[in-house]
Amino acid sequence: MSRLLRVALLLVLAGCGGGYNTPPRNLDDACSIVDQRPQYLRAMQRTERRWGVPVSVQMATIYQESKFDGDARTPVNFVLGVIPMGRQSSAYGYAQALDGTWDEYRDQTGRRSAQRDRIDDAVDFIGWYMSGTTQKLGIPLNDARNQYLAYHEGRTGYARGSHNSKSWLLRVSGEVAQRADLYYYQLRSCR
Repeated sequence: MSRLLRVALLLVLAGCGGGYNTPPRNLDDACSIVDQRPQYLRAMQRTERRWGVPVSVQMATIYQESKFDGDARTPVNFVLGVIPMGRQSSAYGYAQALDGTWDEYRDQTGRRSAQRDRIDDAVDFIGWYMSGTTQKLGIPLNDARNQYLAYHEGRTGYARGSHNSKSWLLRVSGEVAQRADLYYYQLRSCR
């Protein structure tokens, strides 16, 4: 095989190998994330303009839900420790959106071809959901803690206070709020 053909084949294979949905490195640094994946920032800025959800809140939510892994799924349940019995839920993608909620999003927004493993669609979903949470529950869009609680528990669960009996979730929502603040200040210095 000629050297030119080998180089061309190598380039084609390298171009086919994932990468798009793989998480960026150094997830504690918003500037590093947007340097590695500038399309993430552009998508999140569009979502902020359309739905009003700050980029830092979107980033903190995605960090918590999938660690920026577009192919993220919930763990598989096993019976007797060895027999796979399906996943814990239908949550998938960057935003870990459930099948039913994703279908509702696609119906209401007219984005029938939206996919959970595409960052543009995932952040638009987050914007749509959080904007609806503000309308229904009055939670400000920049309140990362309570927006995350409503995102995780669903609006009805949040309204019932289901999160109040889950100390682990209250801790996690505090971490989401801290990360949103961290990302906010980092993004101000790197833009």
